[in-house]
Amino acid sequence: MTKVSRNNSPSTRLSGYSQTIRVGFISLGCAKNLVDTEHIAACLRRDGIELAASPEVAEAIVINTCGFIGPAKKESLDAIRKACARKAAGLCRWVLVGGCLAQREGAKLARALPEVSAFFGLDQLDQVGSLIGRLAAGGDQLNAIGGRVVRTFEPRPDRPVFTGGPFGYVKIAEGCNHRCGFCAIPLFRGRYRSRTIASIVRESERLLERGVRELNLIAQDVTAYGSDRGRAVDLCAVLKALGRLGGGFWIRLLYAYPTGIDLRLLETMGEVPQVCRYLDVPIQHSHPDILRAMGRATTIRPVADLCERIRRQLPDVTLRTTCLVGYPGETPAHFRHLRDYLALADFDHLGVFTFFCEEGTPAARMTRQTVSSRLASDRRRILLRAQQQRVLNKARLQIGQVTPLMLEKPAEKPGCWIARGPNQAPEVDGLTWVDRIPRTAKAGDFCDAHWTGFEGYDRIARMFLNKRFTRA
Repeated sequence: MTKVSRNNSPSTRLSGYSQTIRVGFISLGCAKNLVDTEHIAACLRRDGIELAASPEVAEAIVINTCGFIGPAKKESLDAIRKACARKAAGLCRWVLVGGCLAQREGAKLARALPEVSAFFGLDQLDQVGSLIGRLAAGGDQLNAIGGRVVRTFEPRPDRPVFTGGPFGYVKIAEGCNHRCGFCAIPLFRGRYRSRTIASIVRESERLLERGVRELNLIAQDVTAYGSDRGRAVDLCAVLKALGRLGGGFWIRLLYAYPTGIDLRLLETMGEVPQVCRYLDVPIQHSHPDILRAMGRATTIRPVADLCERIRRQLPDVTLRTTCLVGYPGETPAHFRHLRDYLALADFDHLGVFTFFCEEGTPAARMTRQTVSSRLASDRRRILLRAQQQRVLNKARLQIGQVTPLMLEKPAEKPGCWIARGPNQAPEVDGLTWVDRIPRTAKAGDFCDAHWTGFEGYDRIARMFLNKRFTRA
């Protein structure tokens, strides 16, 4: 759960309401949701509504929910109930609920949670201010959830950045056209919708002007960018356009699809200097039988030699993936295939999830092939234990190597900062603790350092005093 708020606007009262209204946020789920929360906040500023220092001091609490899988839904419901308890205790006046879970199960939630003041859908992010105005005028429980999701939003120039560091997320597209058997996202996020390159560049320029030094391009599948706009528009064109902005910053690609990793993309990544040699490519599984059952048959061939192809073109690349164990029908032989594949592929970062049956998905109909949750959890532990050893082996070999680092925030020890390298995506890949940093340093500065050690998934580094130090 991420509680996000920034108090950067003057105190303003809604028309017809005598008291100042401050809004606090609870943003749940992925980075794409966080971008939506930032857009809501920008629209509230437009409407003259103040952003609270935290949800605990807000008159209105906006909860942007996640509805991806069972645990995420539970987290969202827990957050809603806690906020409603604050409302019942008189600690806030209104609780507004939006995001994926609201879009997916809005009518059901409204019946189960009458204490929620208002619900809004994914196409209604810019209407939260008007909902608060109606509530302030005495409205009952409001429901602003639309039907089929079709919109994309142009970020406002004053969009706040809630990451807490010198990095931001740029959502280049909405929705998804893939029909993976386990995934409900296309059911409530809609079909794939690319933004224009001009819009992406405009947003990126604004973020860079405000001190952001890492642009993380995100979508449900970044490699599908432009597939709805014709052949002349694709992810390579986006990267080249951003590269022409010039200057010292990073571009990172997150959430790629195996079929979208082709030679042209890899060549572009190598040509545009700002692009981190980093790819997050969720494979989900390696065995052809399971990939077919997942509705991902087109990825069978690309997954088989994925890492070899990428590393041939980009030898210094960092590769992250995620996989799913316990999918209906996964036999011991299927699991051994995945375990052996991961050992050979030698991914730098790995996330492993156990299967959750989601209503409305093809997998929900495969009840006769269910793998027990205990067995799935055991398989997950086996893969993560092996991955931890691979990470430690890689860390030992890299001690002494030089790497660029981006400073994020000072640590408690004088001269020590928390930083990240090109091989570390925000919030998922660990951090780097680097010392010998000048007193004049600030977040977003870059420096050259060498690895000196590691603690778990975090790294320890020391800045070269005679090497590059670039101001943000």
